[in-house]
Amino acid sequence: MTAFDESERRIWSGSARAYADSFAKLCAHPVHRLLDAAGVRAGARVLDVGTGTGAVAVAACARGAEVTAVDAEPGMVDLARQAAPAAAFQVAALPELPFADGEFDAVVGNFVLNHVGRPRRALAELRRVTRPGGTVAVTIWSSPPAPGQALIGRAVEAAGVPRPSDLPALAPEDDFPRTERGLADLLASAGLAGAACESVSWNHRTDLEEWWSGPASGVATIGRIVAGQTPEVRAGIKRHLEALGKEFTGPDGLLLLPHVALLASGRA
Repeated sequence: MTAFDESERRIWSGSARAYADSFAKLCAHPVHRLLDAAGVRAGARVLDVGTGTGAVAVAACARGAEVTAVDAEPGMVDLARQAAPAAAFQVAALPELPFADGEFDAVVGNFVLNHVGRPRRALAELRRVTRPGGTVAVTIWSSPPAPGQALIGRAVEAAGVPRPSDLPALAPEDDFPRTERGLADLLASAGLAGAACESVSWNHRTDLEEWWSGPASGVATIGRIVAGQTPEVRAGIKRHLEALGKEFTGPDGLLLLPHVALLASGRA
């Protein structure tokens, strides 16, 4: 396990409920397109890696698939199990999954590659548990981030808060461009055939309090940065968020936050 992986475990520990109440709806947006890319249909054996609160598992079960789902965080597995009782769940994490070679017809990972220290090795593991000819499909956030995704980071920067020195980044040899070409090339380098990638764009509709609740509760890397500040500094970040958020606020007072994800797939 890399230092990045260890950091991710700490960041997400105990965060399931706060994630469900904040960023989970955002991350669920590309689920159906992800399942389409993986060819998920009735009777297919599907593995959902990094299930979070279970949005992918719920949608795959609704298609009649035979679903197994895993997550590194036990709290996420507990919530996902409640959401998708027809699926089989267990706690497990990339880059080593407790499944046999070729066990699944389709393997999907919704934003899970953003949270692993060795993305290429993780993709190779997803390929390993996919049957020959089966499909692996994944999403990640694009970089540079879309304006809506960058909003909280802008508020943190405006408040004068630097990135903590103890937050590790990927090793240079493990990193890759978060572009359509960059992700497609990463899939190909992990042994997936016919790798292709497209951008998925949408406006996430939310209110400011819900959007603030995730980082304020310590969800994700941005949450670790926010939650690690003094109450006074956190209040300052929120004031900047309120001011910057006005450019995304519609007539009804809700935020419309532009986001862009990358959706890639390839055959085992």
